Amino acid sequence: MTTELKSADIQLIQRILPHRYPFLLVDKVVDIDSYKSARGIKNVTMNEPHFQGHFPGTPIMPGVTIVEAMAQTAGVMLGVGMDLVDTDLLIYFMNIDKCKFRRKVVPGDVLEMHVETLRGKPGGKIFKFLGRATVDGEVAAEAEFTAMVDRQAEGA
Repeated sequence: MTTELKSADIQLIQRILPHRYPFLLVDKVVDIDSYKSARGIKNVTMNEPHFQGHFPGTPIMPGVTIVEAMAQTAGVMLGVGMDLVDTDLLIYFMNIDKCKFRRKVVPGDVLEMHVETLRGKPGGKIFKFLGRATVDGEVAAEAEFTAMVDRQAEGA
């Protein structure tokens, strides 16, 4: 038995996440396997505002924004996998563990965020994820993070 993997384009992402420019850090999410795993794509471009100061003449994507991109990928995965589109979904960081940065991410890179659920289930509020961000198959960052799901529209 095979599971049909789902995807989310930028329009669907914006129906799930409240983030907007300049803090929407994922362009599409593919290979969504329910609420279990997914792969986010971020095209890193020079016109992003953090490159003005991080660092002038040597633009490097800040590590915290890479971790945030992994978290946004997880949020889209939950939104699609648990049918939470158009529900005013908010997801809050609770914890970040085992965070490591392995390589620079620079304009022109295609950042892929691979996330998988380590703990949590549909209807639950607390989820733990493993995230790994790669460029050309090389690990740029990795972390485990815990988040709380707040379904505003449902009053949950």
